Amino acid sequence: MIRPEVRALARRWREVIAAAILAAFGFWSMSGGGYVLLPLGIAMTSVAAGWGLIALRRVRFLRGVDAPGLVEVDEGQVGCFGPTFGGFVALADLSELRLAEHFGARAWRLKTADGQVLLIPVDAAGADRLFDAFAALPGIDMAALAAALDHGQPTLPLWTRRAARLSRM
Repeated sequence: MIRPEVRALARRWREVIAAAILAAFGFWSMSGGGYVLLPLGIAMTSVAAGWGLIALRRVRFLRGVDAPGLVEVDEGQVGCFGPTFGGFVALADLSELRLAEHFGARAWRLKTADGQVLLIPVDAAGADRLFDAFAALPGIDMAALAAALDHGQPTLPLWTRRAARLSRM
């Protein structure tokens, strides 16, 4: 009944749509006024705004599956299974995160403190799960990460463990 491309578009933007519905309900509650509905509407609208911002950034991470490989995120560990590459990296051992170009395709380059490197294609199956995994890194700027992904060019390190430690001091 619903065209497949419309269904796919709605599925991709479902979290943003849900945040917009919550914001609309919050505005509707605020229009009722009073001592209960006004603060409740303000709270719902504020939560919807924050949720919508995070959802928009998460949508920017969603790419079509064009690269070989499967990404898995499990209990603080990122894994990538590919036909000629792959491995696992614990987020606690990560020392650098960078967006790199590898044989003409963009990939996340995760480097550990002991020098091991894991390349994860940006458009591998399950790569959208990396948004939440990267958000758990201390001191990371997710807006800069999403912007680097949109620009389509290799970047300097987007996050380093040393910089995160220095920013906390």
